[in-house]
Amino acid sequence: MATLIALARRLRALAERACSPRGDERGITGLETAIILIAFVVVAAVFAFVVLSTGLFSSERAKETVFAGLSKTRGSMALTGNVYGTTDLTKMTNLTFDVTLAAGGDQVNLDPEAASNRTVISYQDSQNAVSDVTYTSTAITGNADKLLEKGELFEIGIDLTQAAMTGVTLSRNKTFTLEIKPPSGSYLVIQRTTPAGMSTSIVNLN
Repeated sequence: MATLIALARRLRALAERACSPRGDERGITGLETAIILIAFVVVAAVFAFVVLSTGLFSSERAKETVFAGLSKTRGSMALTGNVYGTTDLTKMTNLTFDVTLAAGGDQVNLDPEAASNRTVISYQDSQNAVSDVTYTSTAITGNADKLLEKGELFEIGIDLTQAAMTGVTLSRNKTFTLEIKPPSGSYLVIQRTTPAGMSTSIVNLN
């Protein structure tokens, strides 16, 4: 930077001398011309460095954004089959449904007792909202761990009589929403409406 300032001062002195009304005006020597050329080269090099650095930084940020978006999409699950409800003939007491990985999805931790990276399920209806519902997960296909992987199928069960659901009554003609939130990736949203009558202990909430 100090070199550029010195070159700028030199250029200014040359310009003032060139515009001087003295009778003995002298032309710019070859050395002075070389100094001007070098100044232009240095300035162009600094400008090119700044432009390239900015471009590389922008490209890196764009790549990080793309990878973050892909990660958000890959971690999602998909509902397989129907949602079933167990009733006491007046209200729902339990919900069960099956989940699998979405196409190209990453593995999902379905251990409800995990200390970290735990999948959370929330419940909501027109009158109630529970942010963290206690649930159970059972591997139907695959190994016996609690990690949902490609090709595996898990059954999720939610006891509607648990302490966290105190005050929630899932009775007839009531719409509710479940949000399954994995540690990373998009949410799986399930919305169903209970039937007008509950004459059987098992209800298909298709």
